[in-house]
Amino acid sequence: MTESNHLIPKSKFDFGAIQRLQQLDPQALIPILSELLVWLQDINWPVAIPMSKILLIVPNEIVPHVRNVLHTNDSEWIEWCLQYIVSFLPVALIRKLEPELQRIAYSPTKEEVEGESHLTAQELLQTLDNH
Repeated sequence: MTESNHLIPKSKFDFGAIQRLQQLDPQALIPILSELLVWLQDINWPVAIPMSKILLIVPNEIVPHVRNVLHTNDSEWIEWCLQYIVSFLPVALIRKLEPELQRIAYSPTKEEVEGESHLTAQELLQTLDNH
C-alpha cells in the first residue's frame, strides 16, 4: 500500500478521505491530483463538491489535469470541471485553457451540446473578454 492510498476516497461516501485531504500540506496533493479529479465525474456523488474545493487549493497544478479532462469524450466530467474548477480559477489560469474552451464553445461535440458544456465554455470565454 502506498502512502497516498489512504488519501484517495474509496467510495462516494468516503468523507474520512476528504478530511485527511483537507488537513494536508497543499504540496502533498500534487502527486495524486489526477486520481482526485476523478471524483468530479459525477457532481452528485457526496464527495464531489468538497473534492472540487480541495483541488482549488493548488490552482496552478490542477490546470494540466483539467486540460486532460477537456480532451476526453466524457461530456459530464467536462461540464463539472468547467463549473466547479475552471470557473473558480484566476483569469490568468483560465487563459491557459483558452484553446480547449474555444473548441468546446464553438465546435462542440453532440454530447457537449446536450450537456450544455458549450454554453459554460462560452461564459468562461466571456469572462476572459471582460478582463
